[in-house]
Amino acid sequence: MRPSVKLVAVDDTPSSLELLSESLQQEGLTIFTANDPEEGLELVYREHPNIVLLDLVMPKMTGLEMLERIVEFDPSIEVILMTAHYTSETAVEAIQKGACDYMNKPVSIPALRSRVEKLLGDARQRQRALELDRELMETSQFEGMIGRSPLMWELFARIRRVARHYRSALITGPTGTGKDLVARSLHNLSPASGRFVTCNCSAVVETLFESELFGYVKGAFTGATADKMGLFEFAHGGTLFLDEIGDMPLTTQAKLLRALQNQEVTRVGSVTPRKVDVRVVAATNRDVREMIELKQFREDLYYRLAMVELDTPALADRKEDLPLLEKFFLERFSTQFGKEILGLTRRAQILLARHSWPGNVRELENVLGHGCMMALGEWIDVEDLPQSIRHPGTERIAEVEPKEAQAPGSGVSFEDHEKDLLRDALARANGNQSEAARILRISRDRMRYKMAKYDLH
Repeated sequence: MRPSVKLVAVDDTPSSLELLSESLQQEGLTIFTANDPEEGLELVYREHPNIVLLDLVMPKMTGLEMLERIVEFDPSIEVILMTAHYTSETAVEAIQKGACDYMNKPVSIPALRSRVEKLLGDARQRQRALELDRELMETSQFEGMIGRSPLMWELFARIRRVARHYRSALITGPTGTGKDLVARSLHNLSPASGRFVTCNCSAVVETLFESELFGYVKGAFTGATADKMGLFEFAHGGTLFLDEIGDMPLTTQAKLLRALQNQEVTRVGSVTPRKVDVRVVAATNRDVREMIELKQFREDLYYRLAMVELDTPALADRKEDLPLLEKFFLERFSTQFGKEILGLTRRAQILLARHSWPGNVRELENVLGHGCMMALGEWIDVEDLPQSIRHPGTERIAEVEPKEAQAPGSGVSFEDHEKDLLRDALARANGNQSEAARILRISRDRMRYKMAKYDLH
């Protein structure tokens, strides 16, 4: 069966609506009609159609005014304006405001059928693309990572080949590329039955590195009131992940090398070595070879770790993965925030595609989380994205200064955050709903709906 597509026709002449409905009726197309623009808007808000046929001249509200509200609600809806009072200026204005076509009345039924059929084909193609994306999402996930680009497939293949055999590995790549996910995938696919233990080397005080990794015995130093197990012993039978290993002091690097070579550790203050069975994965965003030349990293430790070396590619080098990553994060944040986000508008997609992504996948995750939180409708548009994406390299005060977003589980729900945004906008507009809607960049109808939802007056 072909996917169902919805069409809304709005015209103050009942005979025109009857003609349109009869002429366009076909399998897989559901047609809704309204002879009042406000009733038509309610249909659009409720049914979320793919196509809207709109008369230009109507009482209470013009077609251009209604067009603006429809585009505010969902820029992806295809709107065709129809009029018996054609002017080139109005046609240009309609296209600039977001209409996809402008037709003279009496409308040529064959021409309208042809235009609607093309839009139907485009809508069904988009629906099929969404279905394929869902299928592709399932086949493009690997141990929590997502990618279908050659670079990611090569990375996935290398992880599969080495996971069962490695004893130590080095993961390199820029910040935000998911090196921790690569480390965890190596552990998950290895024969190791123990736990996955993480040590963030950049967060450990230099004087405490040795006791953190290898442990200590009672009385080894002031404050050592009891024996303490180090991370190596804690990870026995599993994997120890040393993140940002480039920040590890040279003295600790030497002791780490001995632990890797002998598979044994000696607690601080003890002379008795303890055998451990640990796989060690290290990661860094720094150029290790350059650090070796600068005498900041031991060359012998590098070769010990780099028997398996995996490089995580920058997002800029695998832009073909961007649509899949966008879909993944939008679905995740929609669930977290309890919202129904259908996707990004075309212009928002274009803006993200043009961005250089210096922060890689982590930056994309933050951008889409921000967009999901700020969106008051079902689609994330350009104005919902962070200022750094909309105006890179510039500083601009936002029209609304929302309260700092709270993480899920922090006690502040998305509804509370949305309600605060509405209250802030109303306060800035001195209670004027139309002005508050302009500040939030939503339609007046949408503003009234949100106020009723949260009982705001």
